[in-house]
Formats: sequence, structure tokens, C-alpha cells
Amino acid sequence: MATTLCVVFMLVASLHAGEGDLRFASYYGDHMVLQKSPERAVLWGRGPEGAQVTLTLSGPSTQNVSVCTVKNGIWRVALDPVEAGGPYNVTAAAPSGAATLTDVLFGDIWLCGGQSNMWLQLSKIFNASKELKRSAKYPHVRIFMAALNLSETERTDLIQVEIPWSVPPANVAQFSAVCWLFGRYLYKRLQYPIGLVESCWGGTPVEVWSSSRALQRCGLYHTNSKVHQSFPYTYCKDCSLFSSGPKENSVLWNAMIHPLLNMTVKGAIWYQGEANSGYHQENYNCSFPAMIDDWRLAFHQGSGGQTAPDFPFGFVQLSTYQKGSKNDAFPNIRWHQTADNGFVPNSRMWKTFMAVALDLPDAASPYGSIHPRDKQDVARRLTLGARAVAYNEKRVSFEGPFPKELSVSAPMSVNITYDQKVSVTPSRSIFEIFCSGVQTPYGPEPRWVAAPIMHWGPATVQLSTSSCPLPHAVAAVRYAWRDWPCSFKACAIYSASGVLPAPPFDLPLSSRRKPGT
Repeated sequence: MATTLCVVFMLVASLHAGEGDLRFASYYGDHMVLQKSPERAVLWGRGPEGAQVTLTLSGPSTQNVSVCTVKNGIWRVALDPVEAGGPYNVTAAAPSGAATLTDVLFGDIWLCGGQSNMWLQLSKIFNASKELKRSAKYPHVRIFMAALNLSETERTDLIQVEIPWSVPPANVAQFSAVCWLFGRYLYKRLQYPIGLVESCWGGTPVEVWSSSRALQRCGLYHTNSKVHQSFPYTYCKDCSLFSSGPKENSVLWNAMIHPLLNMTVKGAIWYQGEANSGYHQENYNCSFPAMIDDWRLAFHQGSGGQTAPDFPFGFVQLSTYQKGSKNDAFPNIRWHQTADNGFVPNSRMWKTFMAVALDLPDAASPYGSIHPRDKQDVARRLTLGARAVAYNEKRVSFEGPFPKELSVSAPMSVNITYDQKVSVTPSRSIFEIFCSGVQTPYGPEPRWVAAPIMHWGPATVQLSTSSCPLPHAVAAVRYAWRDWPCSFKACAIYSASGVLPAPPFDLPLSSRRKPGT
């Protein structure tokens, strides 16, 4: 007999029915994955008021857990830790009846959120037919998808389920490509079950996924985005899939994230930011980190302390949208995604990891250039970050090169020293320098000008500053600071292996940026 663990948690009035048959909450089902040890998986549901519920886990090992009396129509229990594996049957029984979940596995649960680039389905990416055929070889990677719903108040359970827990290849074609591929790559490394929970909506800003607490931290609680129109989603052939989504503060937090808080999860991955390129762009360096902090707190509390208070959070830095654009919106959001540090993890965004994607443009995408079809490289880069940050694998390279020092190295040149060895492709335009005091007919004017690569070494790049009238006029250096900075996998700076692209940066001269290097 396992130790009884009863948990008290806050309820939403919409679920205080206290009547009807015993049942599990909407996001528990046959074929699901529950969080493995050392955490405790949390299960809950509805039942007759006052009933005593016994939960039985049968399979490779057996537990009997007596739970608290059903109160306000809700029962809930945290299992003793269960090692990865299965399958199990999970039965909740009361005098009035019973409910059973079959073919349940224990492994790691990853939540996948964001907007349409996370939503983009596996059937729509490059090599989709091969990926769909390959999915049948991964029956221990299970998928679940919340339906698109919004709410003005915080919900305890999902309003609807779009895809119930499924064993591949069932429903994989309609599932998030980034989420699926991330789970598949993780499984190949870990060799135990992975559960993937998709909850995302195209064309949505970070504010709709954030609680009022998170918005208050950034001075956004009283803003309302109903009138916002400048979302870049007019050039898609299938606008039923990628049209602009809801904009009201917290409505998707309420309906599609808050209901999941009682579930024990391993971590989350996120692909979003395009919608904020035209809405509260200047606040994203606060609103995105604040959302991460708040999710961590809420999932930790909602699971009775089982989800880690600093669970790993990975995200995709924005790819590309408009070739030749001189608009700084996407570069600014990329920078703000790192809380204006240029890299993660950092002191503001600890235990995070990032997949740089600005070198993966797709001008021919039938879903609009804002939706590149190469999601395999995105997922591989996310998986490297997860292995290093979430699973503490040593000697796993997951960050592209980032400057540790910028300085004047010789007359008419600037030297960049990176934090690792680099692979360099000469470029005349991807680096830029900021020239202050440039004389024009209207007086002195600061401006950015191209700084061609002159020389490079194992971990250094030397730029020409001849575009500035005087060497001392160079005040800053930036890299890849464009919406569409390079062709496919052809940016100037990569890791020595050529696998990881350098992230963009905008740094003052003579600065030392990355701690510990």
C-alpha cells in the first residue's frame, strides 16, 4: 500500500458541480504519459460530493492510494514516484462507480506553447511524408492537444480537447511539427517515454498567454489589445490556420494554460514573438521573461510542488519574414527574447535554452514566408538545449558563438573575440558599425554602416571600420540585425562544427559581455 497523499487546491466555480459519475479531468486519458520519478504524477477529476475515492495503479508495479473525500465535486491525488516505463492501468473507484485509464506510460511531460510556428502541423513541413511514416516507429512518444478556446476567467479544466492522447502515427499529421520532432529527438536520446502537450494559437501576442500577475509586473495589466491590427498574417494561403488570433489580455492563459497547472510537467518549449513585433514590442524584454517566471510559479503551486519551481524553458528565436526589409521589428524582438542579453541562459532568464532560427528562411513557403517549413533544424537545436539545460548532459554544445570582447584592434578595424571557436564565411554586410558624429549637409548624424570581414582566426573576427570617417567615431557593433540577414544556413558566423548559428547582437565597443568567458 502506497503512502496516501492528498492535496488541497483552489477550485473554479464552473467545476463545482459535485454530481454525476466519477471521472478524470479532460487531459487524462488512455495512452497518456504521466510524469516519472523523482516527481509525483498528479491526477484529479470529478465525482459525487462526499465520496471516498481509491486510486489503483496496476502494471509493472502496483499502488493503492486512498484520497481525500471529494469536495466541491473534485478529487485529486499525487502518486508515489514511478520509474519510467509501463504500460499501466489507472483506476479511480468510488462506491458509485469507477473510471479507468489504460495503456498509461510514465516518462517526461513537455508542454509546447506559442503561436502559429509552433502550431504548424507535421503534415506541412519539409519531408512531411517521411516524417509521418517514421512516426510509427515511436509509439512511446505520445501526443495531446488542447482545443482553441478563450475565457475571461481562469478555468480549472480545459473547455475542449482537440486531440486526445494518441499513439503515433494516429493524429500526428495534425500535431505541431516542432513539438513532435522535439519529442522524437529527445526519445532517441533518453530511451524512455515522452508525453507532448500542445497548447498554442496562431497570431497571438504574449499578453494573451500571461496571467494578470505577470502583466502587472510589466505595466501591461490595464492595456487591451482588441484594436491592434498590425499582425503580419495577411500573406498565407490557408488563413483558417494562420490568421490572427485573440488579443485580449490573459484569455488564453485562462482557458488553455491555467487548466493544465495541476499536471506535473518536466518542462516547456515555446515559439512565439511574431505577433509582438507590432504590439508592445518595447515591453517584450519584460513580458516574455515575466511570463516564464509566472508559469514556473503557477505550475509549481498547481501541482502541489511536484513541477519544479525553475522547470526548464526552451524557446525558438524568431526566424524571418520579409526579405530586404529595413524594419527593426524582428531584430528587436529577437534581442528582447533574451531579456536584451543576446544569449541564454542569463541572470534574468535562468535555466532557459534557445534555438536560433534566423538562418532558416523559406521564401517559397506556401503558408507565407513567416512560416518556414524546416522545423527539423529548429527541433534539433532545441533538443541540444534541453539535453544541456534540462538533463544536465556535459559537453553538449547548445549555444552559438557570442562575443566576449569587442575592441579596436588596429587602425581602421575592430576585433571581436568570441566565447568559442568559430566557422566564418566572409561577408561584407552582415556586420555593421555605429558611426557617431557623421557630417551631413544638415550637421552631425549617427548611423549604421556595413563593416566587411577582413580577417579571422579560430575565435576572432576582424572588421573593417573604413566606412566611418574617423576610427574613434565607431561606438557600437551589431551582427545580423535584419529581419532576413542571410540565405538558408548561410550566415557568416557558426560554431566551429558549423552546426549552431551565432545569435544576433547589438553591443557597445570595448565591452565585455558574456560572464564566465
